[in-house]
Amino acid sequence: MSGKAERTKELILDRVYPLFSKRGFKQVTMKDVCEVTGLSRGGLYSHFAGTGELFEALLGKITEKDAMDFHGEISKGLSATEILEGALRLMEDEMEHPEDSLSIAMYEYAEVTGSDVMEHFNRIWEEKWTALIRYGIERGEFSNVNVREVVNVILFSYQGIRMWSRIIRMEPETIQSVTGHIRNLLIRKDL
Repeated sequence: MSGKAERTKELILDRVYPLFSKRGFKQVTMKDVCEVTGLSRGGLYSHFAGTGELFEALLGKITEKDAMDFHGEISKGLSATEILEGALRLMEDEMEHPEDSLSIAMYEYAEVTGSDVMEHFNRIWEEKWTALIRYGIERGEFSNVNVREVVNVILFSYQGIRMWSRIIRMEPETIQSVTGHIRNLLIRKDL
């Protein structure tokens, strides 16, 4: 793909994030995307065949360029506790801002398409968190926990709050109790 085409695709993905986070998946049309990007329908369709393809590309971009690059931080030899603390701060920030969440759009997308796309992205996150927790256990910084169990607690409590915070107000104490629980499960108290 040419440099200009790639830049246009990036512009589209940057502009549609707020659209999907505000409206969900079902309410976003290609006409809406044209309006927020300034592209003609033909120009838009030369990059994406429809909102499903566009949404999948957005999820891929988010996952690929995620701020929680545990593998990169692990390969640098950073402290597992330091990596965890950074991830928990980021999670708290995201949970405190439901207006920026794609949770409803992801739910609607999975409901409409019936595809395995959400399973795919969930597996990526399972692998990231599993790697971090095992790294922390190996370094002696984390307790010897059931890794799969803790990964489930992390992923599903995080997504649960992201989803529910769109419906009801989440108090900061609620969010901090979840991240505090994760911290207490993992970080060894005898250090």
